[in-house]
Amino acid sequence: MTFAHPAAPPLQLAVNLLDAQSLLATFGTLGIAVVLFAETGLLVGFFLPGDSLLFTAGLLCAGGSATTPGHLSLPWVLVAAAVGALAGAQTGYLLGRRAGPALLARTKSRKISEGAARASDILERYGHAKAIVLARFLPVVRTVLNPLAGALAVPARTFTLWQTLGGLVWTVGLVLAGYALGASVPNVDRYLLPIIAVIVVVSLIPVALEVIRSRRSHGTNGGRA
Repeated sequence: MTFAHPAAPPLQLAVNLLDAQSLLATFGTLGIAVVLFAETGLLVGFFLPGDSLLFTAGLLCAGGSATTPGHLSLPWVLVAAAVGALAGAQTGYLLGRRAGPALLARTKSRKISEGAARASDILERYGHAKAIVLARFLPVVRTVLNPLAGALAVPARTFTLWQTLGGLVWTVGLVLAGYALGASVPNVDRYLLPIIAVIVVVSLIPVALEVIRSRRSHGTNGGRA
């Protein structure tokens, strides 16, 4: 008598790179540093969910105790977030400094090309200091501006100072915002998905405003011509 072997379950992707909760559940605190490094230092990381990752990490720091599954340590999350974001931005700057404009010219991604145009416009409009800080809060732009700053020969001391300031405000601010919400709302983890959706939408608002402002500016210039 023979027994048929049960069919093997279909293979599934272990982690969803677009889902902050999945990234944290799979990689924990170390994953925060790796994701932020890739998003801010490598052009291939433009799609990673930096804003929602930081906010969700803050929520998980507030929920439960150290023995609760999924709980994260706030001090370690803050350290990992800062190290990943600061090291990533500096790496992106150095890559841009070495490779020059060819680094961005070779990309076939429409989002990266659009992000480069917005980053260049922000640098020209606001100046180095304000643009470097502002870019931290703009998805895709924060990925592209760092190598662009290197390619445009922004002084290393200026870039390092302002990317450090902007990186700390961005990482610490979002983590602590998530932590504050998690500490003040009981069982906030039940509403994690809607909260993450709101964070994603809010993070896209500055991009939408920049696009609208840019189109209006081009329309005005075209009308004058």
